[in-house]
Amino acid sequence: PHDRPSMMARRYSVLALAAIVLLAAPVSGELAIRKPAPAWAGKAVLNDAIVDLSSDSLKGKWVVLFFYPLDFTFVCPTEIVEFNNKYAEFKALGAEVIGISVDSPHAHLAWTRTAKEDGGVGKLDFPLLSDLSKEISRKFNVLVDNAEDEHYGVTMRGTFIIDPQGIIRTFSINDEPIGRSIDETFRQLESAQFAAENKGKGCPANWKKGADTITANRKDSLDFFKSWSK
Repeated sequence: PHDRPSMMARRYSVLALAAIVLLAAPVSGELAIRKPAPAWAGKAVLNDAIVDLSSDSLKGKWVVLFFYPLDFTFVCPTEIVEFNNKYAEFKALGAEVIGISVDSPHAHLAWTRTAKEDGGVGKLDFPLLSDLSKEISRKFNVLVDNAEDEHYGVTMRGTFIIDPQGIIRTFSINDEPIGRSIDETFRQLESAQFAAENKGKGCPANWKKGADTITANRKDSLDFFKSWSK
């Protein structure tokens, strides 16, 4: 006959193991549009110094948080320099720009002290945050965690626009070889701000500040469609 106590013990062991696996698994469902962005804190490089920076210190501001794979690589400096070139325009919209990778703050510091013609980024007007522990990258689901992937342990090109209440309004993630458009990120920020200030109105495809918008009801939207369809 079967040993019933032994069978029950094995069954409970299996259930306990399953529970541990579920608790250890990453919870990707927590990251979503219209949901709070994960909190974070760490060391960053700004103005040729290593400083403390956290999401709490940015409360009440629009934030453009962008992840990139690594310092001293190839596509990354082109994106970071272009963000810096447009930084004054982001600031004019009341937004803070934060770059982040899994490099140490010392690597960030060395990179900002390296000339652009030598593959560096030069002096930047916005901070580069260090995620050496990879905790922030995991929270934002941009970390490559497949040990068989050639980019194992680094982040992909995630871009998150977060409103003053800490809510994610838009995000996108590019594969490692695909550089993002900083002009498009800026356009999305303008769109997110317009939508936040004008409830019931939407920004159509390729919308830029000053262009016509759509009122989200059947009657009023027809005014837009009549003009748009010509």
